[in-house]
Amino acid sequence: MFLGTHQPRLDDKGRLFLPAKYREELAEGLVITKGQERCLYVFPVGEFQRITEALSTAPVTAKAVRDYSRVFFASASDETPDKQGRITIPQALRAYAGLERDCVVIGANTRLEIWDQRAWDTYLADQEQAFADLSEEVLPGIL
Repeated sequence: MFLGTHQPRLDDKGRLFLPAKYREELAEGLVITKGQERCLYVFPVGEFQRITEALSTAPVTAKAVRDYSRVFFASASDETPDKQGRITIPQALRAYAGLERDCVVIGANTRLEIWDQRAWDTYLADQEQAFADLSEEVLPGIL
């Protein structure tokens, strides 16, 4: 499970230090791809395989499934962290997420998300009140 908020910086070569607490779990490899709200999703290989299997059972006759799968898989990049725990984020993914230097890496349960610092600050400011106002609609019977 991935939790927390971290604030690494991209270096001039497009590399980012993974949060130290997740390096062991991601040491064997990970997949980076486009996420919603112009962030990047970072999946451990096993979780990416689980998502791949779930999408493979979706009907290819559904246009939304085809559209989502095309973008999701075409933009995916498999990476292996170097000995310092850095990953290289491909230029196309950096451009999609607007990543320049200051980044935010958030834990999002089964994945990490990488955000541009300003984009994350804006998103969080917009969402915190909505989060505070949520009722049982999201997690009925849990909270």
